[in-house]
Amino acid sequence: MSRNLTLFDLDGTLIPGDSDHAFGEFMVRIGWADGVAWAARNDEFFAQYQAGRLDVDAYVDFSTGVWRRRTTAELAAVQARFLAEVIAPTIHPQALELVRAHQRAGDLVAIVTATNEFVTRPIADAFGVPALLAIELERDAAGAVTGAIRGTPSYQEGKVVRVGQWLAAQSADWGDFDRISVYSDSTNDLPLLARATDPVATNPSAALEAVAVERGWRLLRLFE
Repeated sequence: MSRNLTLFDLDGTLIPGDSDHAFGEFMVRIGWADGVAWAARNDEFFAQYQAGRLDVDAYVDFSTGVWRRRTTAELAAVQARFLAEVIAPTIHPQALELVRAHQRAGDLVAIVTATNEFVTRPIADAFGVPALLAIELERDAAGAVTGAIRGTPSYQEGKVVRVGQWLAAQSADWGDFDRISVYSDSTNDLPLLARATDPVATNPSAALEAVAVERGWRLLRLFE
């Protein structure tokens, strides 16, 4: 029996848009972040990400700063609201079916994202994917988020590192799989796509589509 690994990027790949940036906009909408200036800085970081030069540490400190001193109950409530009001309406049936098809086939499936675990854990749950490799947030002795990143950030080459660590924890390695499928929309994921036997440019940016066409990779459009 073949053993296959399937890795999904999240933002722009399984869902339209960017959950990290959208969560920042949500913080402004509910009044946790201070309006125009904060939103403009959030937009600046998003532009950095799109250009492939995001300062991940600075962004995590900035983006968590507006919520990390909130109570556990407040945080749980805002996660639920964000999922219900912002994310759930954007989850397309065809994206859910793609994930489930790989699961039904017996693939080892994970979502690998540069968005932090606080924002993305509920989204991964909505897709029915227990294995989430997201940016992990450092916590203090009391369990509160500090604004720093724990371990290697799952961004660009860091995604390859994190997947390798995850596989090693299961006594597995890249070479153990007959097929490795990677779905992504972004050139930020070129290091991860390079590890795939089945790289799939999914809802690709213009830059990634150009690379995919040049290299003969599969193109997939889950939504317009």
